[in-house]
Amino acid sequence: MIYNMSSIEVLDMAENNLHGNLPQDMGHTLPNLTELYLGGNKFSGTIPKSLANASWLRNLELSSNNFVGRVPKSLGSLQNLNRINLESNHLGSGKEGDLDFITSLTNCKNLQLLALDNNLLGGVLPNSISNLSANLSQFFLGRNQIHGNILPSIGNLTKLIELALEENLFTGSIPSSLGKLQNMQLLSLYKNRLTGNIPPSLGNISLLGVLDLSNNYLEGNIPTTLSQCKFLQRLYLYKNNLSGTIPKQVLTGPFSQSIIDLDVSMNSLTGPLPPEVGNLKNLFHLDVSHNKLIGEIPSTLGTCASLKYLHLEANSLMGEIPMTLNALKDLSDLDLSKNNLSGPIPKYLENLPLLKLNLSSNNLEGEVPKEGAFKNASAVFVGGNTKLCGGIVELHLPRCTEKPSIKRGRSLNHKKIIGLIISVVGCLLLFFFVLMYRRMRKTKKRSSTPSMDKFDRIKLSYEDLFKATNGFSATNLIGSGSFGSVYKGVLNRDEAMVAVKVLNLQQRGASKTFKAEYSKGNDFKALVFELMPNGNLEQWLHPRHNNEHNQQRKLSFVQRLSILIDVASALDYLHHHCHTMIVHCDLKPSNILLDADMTAHVGDFGLARLFPPTHQNFSSTQSSSIGMKGSIGYSAPEYGIGGEASTQGDVYSFGILMLEMITGRRPTDGMFGDDLNLHMFAKMAMISESVVQILDAELLIAEETMIAEDGPSRNETSNRRGEKMRECAMRLMKIGVECSKEASRERMDMRDVTKELNSIRNHLHDDVRTIAVASTSN
Repeated sequence: MIYNMSSIEVLDMAENNLHGNLPQDMGHTLPNLTELYLGGNKFSGTIPKSLANASWLRNLELSSNNFVGRVPKSLGSLQNLNRINLESNHLGSGKEGDLDFITSLTNCKNLQLLALDNNLLGGVLPNSISNLSANLSQFFLGRNQIHGNILPSIGNLTKLIELALEENLFTGSIPSSLGKLQNMQLLSLYKNRLTGNIPPSLGNISLLGVLDLSNNYLEGNIPTTLSQCKFLQRLYLYKNNLSGTIPKQVLTGPFSQSIIDLDVSMNSLTGPLPPEVGNLKNLFHLDVSHNKLIGEIPSTLGTCASLKYLHLEANSLMGEIPMTLNALKDLSDLDLSKNNLSGPIPKYLENLPLLKLNLSSNNLEGEVPKEGAFKNASAVFVGGNTKLCGGIVELHLPRCTEKPSIKRGRSLNHKKIIGLIISVVGCLLLFFFVLMYRRMRKTKKRSSTPSMDKFDRIKLSYEDLFKATNGFSATNLIGSGSFGSVYKGVLNRDEAMVAVKVLNLQQRGASKTFKAEYSKGNDFKALVFELMPNGNLEQWLHPRHNNEHNQQRKLSFVQRLSILIDVASALDYLHHHCHTMIVHCDLKPSNILLDADMTAHVGDFGLARLFPPTHQNFSSTQSSSIGMKGSIGYSAPEYGIGGEASTQGDVYSFGILMLEMITGRRPTDGMFGDDLNLHMFAKMAMISESVVQILDAELLIAEETMIAEDGPSRNETSNRRGEKMRECAMRLMKIGVECSKEASRERMDMRDVTKELNSIRNHLHDDVRTIAVASTSN
């Protein structure tokens, strides 16, 4: 009925849960529209061409939906258009011609905002882009698949305030003509394939507040002209090939009073960190890590009173940690690892509000403090400093030996020592009896509901586990590994189904693995988990033919998608939402467990994932997940050449897992060799548009069965359902290929992966409901 109210001028239904297609005659039934707000819904289908009939339309807001197809060229006839926001849809096909509509928009002389980011737009920028409205102030094209050069003629859009072209496939150099955009406040070109030098002309953009050129292939020096950007707050140049020194002029220019975020990490910068860095009084975040810097840490850093995040790791810095850092009262993240620092660890670090402190792989010596951040072994890393001692016991450092003079000064006579021992023992006994009494009272109050939470804090005796597993019988054995065997069992106290991992203490590293996975004591060397009745993902993807039960296991497309979302969400949590970042390092199907509801749980967190490499003293032959940081086929390429564990390594493993779930082929399949791997196999299929041919046969069989069961009368509905499944499979394959790229810098982030997967699930579910309604009406 709404679409027949021709007098409506403003239609605002944004941020609801609306779905379905927009009527193709919408522009004819609502000819007087001036503002249309439908963003934040779940609309699908194409954008109606008839909107061109609403000639008074000024604001068109269709963002964050599921629109597909090409943007109608007919929008160019709407000469009153002021704002077009189509971001976060599925517009385009990643091919040439997707941007042809831009030429038609040159007729919209009042256009101020054009937002097309986060779609599937491909092709190259049309030359007509320079003829867009002279009033255009915001132009967003990021997160698409646009290639070719950034056109110098964009410099003619002199009223631009924000220009975002990030996460595309742009090549070539950054046009110096961008320096003519005097009103520019944000320029975002990160994660493209741009080469050449940073144009000095960018220093002419006096109002620039954010400049992000990170994650490209830029080279040469950092232009000193950037110091002229007196309002610049955020400068991101990380992950490039920049060389030379960090210019002193940049640290002393007008922008030194405005900059709050400076990241030039992962380049090839040389020379010392200039003492002029102390001029950056409002600096909040400084990252110069992974360069080739030399010299000492400048004491002037202590004057950067607002600093919270300081990363200087992976350089060649030397000397002692300056005492002036004591003035950084807000510092929460300090990383000085992988340098040549010497001397003691300053005791003042105990007093700083540090949530993470990494001093590993230096030449530090002396006693490690025990207070403040040093109380938390998961927040402090000091490995790789062979002359350190003391600290809390969890750091596993040798005890410090006191000097003889100190010993004599502190000596007690024999009677005092005996008295002290008796007092301590008495206090311990009293504490023990109080603790036992409180535990007995808590035990009586426990509920009878079978749950893993029930025994989360309960100590279990060997007898409890012996009875639960029927004497660790062979019939209860459900798996074994290098560190022990796993048995299923039932705890008599609450009838809870459990899995008991009994460690082989003769195996080197087993005791440390126990501490890594559970560190609440060592009354017994076994781990008790909630039983996962549906086994692991490996058993479902590749059932053994000699097992009748396994042969019946088949995963539907929806189940596979749900499992991928579960795993992606888990990795996103580990990488970005834990108090301390955790890298799994050994993601593979056998480490993904499935509960009774087929919800996926990521398991097997061994020692290699919880501590930096400097803490590992195990033989590489004990476990591929420790010595090699992963399993063959799933391990990131950089691990094979000694690269360090990173979140991007987990992303690679996840990408391979995705491709395996879609194609049904292991990365170690016999068809793969030196010239072909699972990543290339999927990528070639996408390029040749033959994805259907490499889908897992089980998915295709399930689709054919579905069509046969529906019967002739519903073949059309079933075909549409199958087509939607294949469309989603192609989107999944694209994500898998992006995640498993050889260069770690080009892989996706798990936050983006999780978002994309949820978008696919929403898209699939919406269409399934639509198809179901259509089927019922037929």
